[in-house]
Amino acid sequence: MTEPRPVTSATATTNEPELAENFGQLADFIALSRERIERALDLWLPRADVVPADLHSAMRYSALAGGKYVRPLLVYATGRAFGADLATLDGPACAVELIHAYSLIHDDLPAMDNDDLRRGKPTCHIAYGEALAILAGDALQALSFHILAVDPALLAPLALRLRMIDTLAQASSSTGMAGGQAIDLGAVGNVLALADLEDMHLRKTGALIRASVELGAFGAAIDDDAVLRKLRAYARCIGLAFQIRDDILDVEGDTAIIGKTQGADLRDNKPTYCSLLGVEGARARAEALHEEAVAQLSSFGRDADLLRNISAYIVRRIR
Repeated sequence: MTEPRPVTSATATTNEPELAENFGQLADFIALSRERIERALDLWLPRADVVPADLHSAMRYSALAGGKYVRPLLVYATGRAFGADLATLDGPACAVELIHAYSLIHDDLPAMDNDDLRRGKPTCHIAYGEALAILAGDALQALSFHILAVDPALLAPLALRLRMIDTLAQASSSTGMAGGQAIDLGAVGNVLALADLEDMHLRKTGALIRASVELGAFGAAIDDDAVLRKLRAYARCIGLAFQIRDDILDVEGDTAIIGKTQGADLRDNKPTYCSLLGVEGARARAEALHEEAVAQLSSFGRDADLLRNISAYIVRRIR
């Protein structure tokens, strides 16, 4: 296993000026990650002119719709922190992004959140109809596990490849993302305690973010339990912070910028951090989670600076 570099005084701090020094580096890495994931997705996704063409077109429409690509970014940044070649991480990054894309297609359906705008475009079921949208989501989910099983560029030992598959399966399951969505549907119109709200989002949003960090670590052949515990704790914090920022943007964001309907949570009477804590209380909670996330990386040295800055980016993003 590749050990993280020793911590220095420059990396132990959680001060914002220290993090801000590397924001230029983060912007460059975000651009690099976006270029890599879009190229890799284009290669793995079936061509739109291959039968059944309408289904393949719907898959590409949703998976290549742009977006923030935060989950692939975390795969690449975690692997990079431990010395992995980014080319070996393209497959895991695609796998987690395809699960995310499938979840968005299904979340937007009339039976779920009933949204007609995603990433600034008509949602998949608006563009292709409900039946093809459901099938596109199903096919993207299957493709994600196929990639982890057969990707020839993935150099992790077989045992870690199997752990990747299991990690992504658990994160997507009834105890992870799908379970969180079920809890969310059942919570509409109800008031949740903060602990229950956080449990829901640790499943619905947080599980796939934790899986992204773990996939990056496994892709770098990391199997040290102590290192993985710290990475999971970091991922838990940023997963919650990501959802809190989403809740704030639902209140304060601009539909044209965030790429989805502003005010949808209020319209649907959903429990959110803003409804429970108020906007300023939610903002303070997100900042506290960012500080905790950075603290979890204190022993990892400068190699983890990208992960530190991703945490800051998550709580300050505008879309």
